Amino acid sequence: MGEQPIFSTRAHVFQIDPNTKKNWVPTSKHAVTVSYFYDSTRNVYRIISLDGSKAIINSTITPNMTFTKTSQKFGQWADSRANTVYGLGFSSEHHLSKFAEKFQEFKEAARLAKEKSQEKMELTSTPSQESAGGDLQSPLTPESINGTDDERTPDVTQNSEPRAEPTQNALPFSHSSAISKHWEAELATLKGNNAKLTAALLESTANVKQWKQQLAAYQEEAERLHKRVTELECVSSQANAVNTHKTELNQTIQELEETLKVKEEEIERLKQEIDNARELQEQRDSLTQKLQEVEIRNKDLEGQLSDLEQRLEKSQSEQEAFRNNLKTLLEILDGKIFELTELRDNLAKLLECS
Repeated sequence: MGEQPIFSTRAHVFQIDPNTKKNWVPTSKHAVTVSYFYDSTRNVYRIISLDGSKAIINSTITPNMTFTKTSQKFGQWADSRANTVYGLGFSSEHHLSKFAEKFQEFKEAARLAKEKSQEKMELTSTPSQESAGGDLQSPLTPESINGTDDERTPDVTQNSEPRAEPTQNALPFSHSSAISKHWEAELATLKGNNAKLTAALLESTANVKQWKQQLAAYQEEAERLHKRVTELECVSSQANAVNTHKTELNQTIQELEETLKVKEEEIERLKQEIDNARELQEQRDSLTQKLQEVEIRNKDLEGQLSDLEQRLEKSQSEQEAFRNNLKTLLEILDGKIFELTELRDNLAKLLECS
């Protein structure tokens, strides 16, 4: 991969509230990994943090960014591209200082990389401009029309020598007139070529502007695609952890299913116990009703027993009275019998005496 993590730490991630621009909104429920990434192909540094499979920080470091420590354990920086402000809460001041040092270091590296890139662009654009300018200016320079000083010097030297014969002076004059006409024709040709080259330059300049716009659009699209690729790479780098977590979840689900089966069996057993309890309750209610009936019957029997006891007592008292009366009657009868016996004896004695 072209992008690799070069420094990582853990922190709580926040973003500024887009509505109030004052309050912090937490984007992670707990401390997550925050990493610096370096893309060697594009020579850029980025800060990336993932919460699960969601990218909660994706910020490209630029030379005009500033990381500010607002407290002993909290720092923040503004990202104009993302149109937000990120905040990080660290567990200690040491972690905050280390993150701030790395931010400054990679910010300086981003600045140097940007300057080198601009220098390369200037070096590649300057020769093309010089070559185009040279092609346009060369037809109009005096040297191209009249020749250089070195080229003109021999003619001046030759013409500076006085000629005695008139015929010999007239010949160079006619020759100079022919050369002048030749250079005028050449100048007209060069002016035409210059006009053509100027039109071609204007057309190429318009094309360059259009190409620059297309290049900017392509760069933005490439940046977006690269960010997406980076997010996917970060997600894929966490695939093993996700698979491990998935395996643990599957094991937990199996354990929960086994526990659920045990609970279901226990629920069935409790249902049976509840049914048995209901049957026992019904039996209890039936026995209670029977007991009440028996108690009512017992009360009736107790009433009857009380009546019988009263009758028995009355009968006993009557029997006792009868016995007393009978005893009295027997005593009277005994007395009468004793008297009769004495009377018989007396009568017997009287009979003997007579």
